[in-house]
Amino acid sequence: MVKKAFPVYDVSTLTGYKDDEFQVSRFAPYLRIHENLVHAHKHSFYHVTLFTQGGGTHTIDFKSFTVRPYQIYFMIPGQVHSWQFEGDVDGYIINFSVEFLHSLLQKPDYLEQFPFFNGEVDESVVDLPESLQAPVTRIFEELLEESEQHPRMSVDMIQVLMLQLFIRVGRISFEKSPVQPNNYNYILLKNFQKLIEKNFSTLKLPKDYAELLFITPNHLNALCNNTLGLSAGELIRNRIILEAKRMLVNVDATVTEIAYRLGFADNSYFTKFYKKYTGQTPEEFRRKLRINH
Repeated sequence: MVKKAFPVYDVSTLTGYKDDEFQVSRFAPYLRIHENLVHAHKHSFYHVTLFTQGGGTHTIDFKSFTVRPYQIYFMIPGQVHSWQFEGDVDGYIINFSVEFLHSLLQKPDYLEQFPFFNGEVDESVVDLPESLQAPVTRIFEELLEESEQHPRMSVDMIQVLMLQLFIRVGRISFEKSPVQPNNYNYILLKNFQKLIEKNFSTLKLPKDYAELLFITPNHLNALCNNTLGLSAGELIRNRIILEAKRMLVNVDATVTEIAYRLGFADNSYFTKFYKKYTGQTPEEFRRKLRINH
């Protein structure tokens, strides 16, 4: 049994109330209450942060971003992140459970259409153009007001405001997207990514996924290359390596345990795979993490 060496939080852990599925706060007081959140940790919920002042770095799934005002971060459940701030930092945060919007939306995968909620770290950080800074800030202020005053139908209003936020920011991402939502290739690619998410520890070859999608391996590879500039095999390998890094943060888990959980026949094969695609062994990655933290 692999132990948890770094914390995994749900919304109720942070609010202190057992059944809470939603939280909104100004960032500075939130950080004062939860000082420990600067260290590497996971969430079981969606997490949105808008910075309005301050600097430093925010690391998501081992990729670091420079914090600057009117930069908004979107995180999905399961990602590992940490902060290293410089000076006084402020802004807003929203935490909400996977189920929170289900009562409003008939499509359970509604959020997945937004590029910033697809798990790709580079898509999850958005610099707001000046024209959007005031409107987005107003939405956060209205969310705070609804959350603090609890008028009638406040949950409904909070949900609607959140969708306004996602759509406004999503339009920036949609403009840069090479694939139009809801066309055949978009749906096929999203289905492939969902299958990877579900099966990466057991299915490691593009032909396995092509069979599940009822297309040829060549078709799948062409789709990935034309849309994302990556082969189907690279997408699968990248997801395995990301999960390996997330597990390696847990210093109580041995490399052998991690290899087993990721579906490798033995520790040696896993170590060779990891070094081939990252340039370092799992243990070297761990040592570097310890030095940096």
